[in-house]
Amino acid sequence: MAKIEIGAKGAIRTVLLNRPEKRNALDSEMLHRLTEAFQKEPVSDERLTVIRAVGRAFCAGLDLRSRVEIKNGESSIERMLQAVEDYPLPVVAVVQGDAIAGGNELALHCDIVVADSTARFGMPLAQIGLAPTWFLTKKLIEVLGPVTTRKMLMLGDPIPATRMYELGAIAEIARSEELETTTVAIIARLESNSPLALRAMKATIVREMHFRGDIPHADIDALIMQASDSGDAKEGITARLEKRPPIFSGK
Repeated sequence: MAKIEIGAKGAIRTVLLNRPEKRNALDSEMLHRLTEAFQKEPVSDERLTVIRAVGRAFCAGLDLRSRVEIKNGESSIERMLQAVEDYPLPVVAVVQGDAIAGGNELALHCDIVVADSTARFGMPLAQIGLAPTWFLTKKLIEVLGPVTTRKMLMLGDPIPATRMYELGAIAEIARSEELETTTVAIIARLESNSPLALRAMKATIVREMHFRGDIPHADIDALIMQASDSGDAKEGITARLEKRPPIFSGK
């Protein structure tokens, strides 16, 4: 079975994360496939795309054993997330279990997030000595605001879906047994709305948010790279893979 499965039924396209044995952690193959799926122009009868996941977790983030490609100063995960955000039609994420690090960002780059009330969203990068890029942090601030972004990033603990809903960071929550019914109802509402109006609305929102990326941040990029290339980052990743607490030296 493919790690990313793409199918369509009527006006609804589905993109399925299918690596449950690794909690749908994203490797280079999956990043490429997702980017490709969202860089394509929608077919004429498509109205929306739904991102789903197989298994108990939505997505555990980047596979720490997989190499992240950097091209023209942009990482492969950033290219994928930008493609999702820029997709001209609505994108709905259906989240069960954990949406962590890159999985959290994938959900929050979608237009509407419907989550199981027991789901969790988090960015535990500080716990392994890494710092998210300007692009990734910008999205968190847009969705969560600076106070909750600080909490999510600096503490690294996951935030329950119920709290994310209270903050207005996700569109809807439902109990596990009602998640599919709630999702189908939202999809039906989107499908019944004017596709031209939805395209215009999404383009407007995305364009407004893009201008926030114009703030100079080369010095911050340097700090992020310093953290990513540090001995602490190597220790943090090794410790996470070995399932032990890291010992950070600040170097």
